[in-house]
This record gives sequence, structure tokens and C-alpha cells, in this order.
Amino acid sequence: MLNAHRLARRGAPQACSRRGGHRGGFRGIVPPGWRLLLAAVLAAWSAAAAAPASADTVRNAQLWVLNAVSAPAAWPLTEGQGTTVAVIDSGVNPHVSDLAGSVITGPDLTGVHTPPSNPNWGVHGTWMASLIAGHGHAGGGSGIMGIAPRSRVLSVRVVTDRRDPGYAAYQRESDSRVQDALARAIGYAVRRRVSVISMSLGYGGPSAVVRAALQNALDHGVVVVASSGNSGDSVGARTMGQAPYSFPADYPGVLGVAAVSRSGAPAGFSSDNLSVQVAAPGVNVPAQGRDGQYWLVSGTSPACALTAGVAALIKARYPGLAPALVVRAITSSTQHRPPGGYDDKVGFGTVDAAAALAAAGRLAGHLRATAGLPVSTHFGGGSAAVPALPVQPRGSTGLIAAGLAAVGCLALAGLTWTGLAALRRAGARGQHAAAPHPVPPAWPGPRVQPTWPDAEEPG
Repeated sequence: MLNAHRLARRGAPQACSRRGGHRGGFRGIVPPGWRLLLAAVLAAWSAAAAAPASADTVRNAQLWVLNAVSAPAAWPLTEGQGTTVAVIDSGVNPHVSDLAGSVITGPDLTGVHTPPSNPNWGVHGTWMASLIAGHGHAGGGSGIMGIAPRSRVLSVRVVTDRRDPGYAAYQRESDSRVQDALARAIGYAVRRRVSVISMSLGYGGPSAVVRAALQNALDHGVVVVASSGNSGDSVGARTMGQAPYSFPADYPGVLGVAAVSRSGAPAGFSSDNLSVQVAAPGVNVPAQGRDGQYWLVSGTSPACALTAGVAALIKARYPGLAPALVVRAITSSTQHRPPGGYDDKVGFGTVDAAAALAAAGRLAGHLRATAGLPVSTHFGGGSAAVPALPVQPRGSTGLIAAGLAAVGCLALAGLTWTGLAALRRAGARGQHAAAPHPVPPAWPGPRVQPTWPDAEEPG
């Protein structure tokens, strides 16, 4: 879900896109007239990079992104070590400099047979992986630094880039086949015990098998993050008042992410609907491509990847924190919150890694504090808070009163038995006079059916 161009020119392979969905839609950010200027800038950057005392130009270009989500302030606590993020995308090149040693290659579920050696294989996925787990190179001081630089990436390929030789064949696959592949990818990631699933992709409709796979992921403690779509300026969005919904961002439990610019304003292409929970930088975000070059990418795709990196930081620090609480930590600690606290363009605001870690710590501390408390601390103090029933001392007066009460109860029982016997004799004499009315069963009718079938309704 993004647009991209290399620093020296326009014209990147497009991100994944498919009928009925919006796994892509590149948009030209730099006008053609600026190509020579960009080439000059790149040449100047290259010359500066050759000088030993100069700072890395790629890292300098990326600093605004890292600072926008407060990643440097979070790194003293954790850099994501011990976590694995599943990047379900178009594949990840494990050999690029800023991801070397951090990529686990999973299966290719696209149904096409483009080899990983093809230059148009894994374009979009490598960009996303670098934003999550990039660790730079040359000692870490150069290149792209991901939000969770010590995490690992599990690459599962389920979509193709637009210039992939198998793209046309992929486009002809049925929607059910494509959705089944996504569900299988999610299941594979869960079995590999990932901490986070990042999906910078989207489909126009829901799927029962995908929803079931996502629920299984959540049940296993996996945080799921997805981009909310690039349809904010589409014709449908302008006529309907909001962008169409994107799945999996709109499934229950999934953290949907919108894109903002460097100024913090909502990106014009970013989908605005109620699947949006948070926002992150998504305009001209530097990333490393599968060719080893550095690109400026735009869309809700990089916003999703950056947010997945924040989730990885939380899971690294608090591995037992449930997905719902990780999402709560992220959404409750945002910066630049909109008026009223929420809107459908940026959700609850822009993600803040340091603040999210602090919120997660408070949630984890609360759970630890309450885990071992006795029952008496709950429900009004438990049995210890219930006063004892008053017991009067036993004496002759009490015994006489108790005896008289017992005699009264026996007399009442006798009268009741006599009355019931009389009624039975009267009923036997008139049983042929009138037939009794049928008594309806206590629970007539069929079992109530659910009104929200999992297979049809979004969350």
C-alpha cells in the first residue's frame, strides 16, 4: 500500500494491488522537473558519505521518521531483541545490507513461481522489513534503522509486486484462493511463534477463513497490525464521505494504521474510516529496497510497518502482555491526538514508541499486582468484609420459643396435607367433566440463531 521512488529518480515497481482491494497504488510524489535536482542531491550525498568524518546521509534523511514515533527514546529500554515479526507481503530479500542476518524466509504462497533472484521479486516486502528490523550497516551507523532493530523478520510471501513476472497470473486467481493463502500465511506465522504480524496489504471484502486465522493468532498472543488503505482521495471516498473499508485492517482485534506526513497532517491518500486506530509517518519515508538501494516510500504501508515495530518493542519488553493490551498501550499513549480524542483520519493520534512502552509497563505492572491477590481483595472485600450473623445466647426462654414454633409448623403441614387430599378426591370425581387445557412448554420454538455470523460481518 504505497508509492515509492528512488532518491535519484521516479519509477519504482508498484506495491501489491488487486481488484476489489487496495494492496498498493503508487502515486508519483516527485514531479519530473525535479529529477536533475534529486540527482544532484544524491551525488552530493554520495560525496559526503565518502568522507570519513561525515554523518550517514541516509540515516540523516530518516531521522525525522524515527523522531516522529519517538523510537530513539524507547531504545534504552529495548530494541526488540527476542521478538520475531512476520512480514506477510511480497517477500523479503535477506541479503541486503541493513537486514543481513535478521530475515527468516518462509513459504511462497502466491501460486506463481517467480524466483527470488528476479529483480522484481520482493520489492514491497523488503521495504517494509527494513522499516521494522533494519539495523543499518558499517557498524550500525549507516543505512536504515528499523523501529525494532534487534528484532527478526519472518517473511511469508502471499502477494506479488506489480512488475513481478507472475503478476498477471496472480491477478487471475480467485478471491477465495487469495484469501485462503493469506489465512495459511497467518497460520504459518503463528506456528513459528512470532510476536507480531505486519500486513501492509488489503482486500475489499472479509473472509471467514482469514478471520478465523486472525482469531487464532490473537488467541496465541500475537499482535496483528495492518494498513488501513490508500483510498482516501478515491472517487468512492469523495462520494460516500469516507474511504471504503480494508481487510484485514477492519477485522476485530487488528490494529489499523493510517498515514501522516512529516508535518503530522493526515496524508491525502490515507483511507479515512473507522478501521483507523492510529497513524504513523507515511509520506516520503526512507527505506532500503531489495536492490540494496534506498527509496522514499509513501502510503499506509510504511505507516503499518513502523507501528508493527513499536508493537515488537512492547512484546520484547513485556512478552506476556496480551495483544489487546498491547493495542491499548499504543492507542492510549499517542501524540498529536485529534480534537475530541479520535477521528477517522488519524484514529487516536500518532504512535509514540516511548510513551507506548511506558503505558505497557503500567498495564503489565497492574496485572502483576493483581495476579496473586487473595479473593478478599475483590468483590467488596470477600468473606472477611461480611459481618458475622448475630447469635443470641441460648436459655430457657429461647428453647420454649423454638418448641412452640416447631409445633406451629407441624400443625400447618397437617392442614396443608388435608387440603391437598380433598382437592385430589374432587378432581377424581370430575375428571371426565372437562378436559384440561394444554400447558405450553417453558421454552417453545427453535434455538435462537446468531445475528452476527463470523463469515459475513466486519468488526
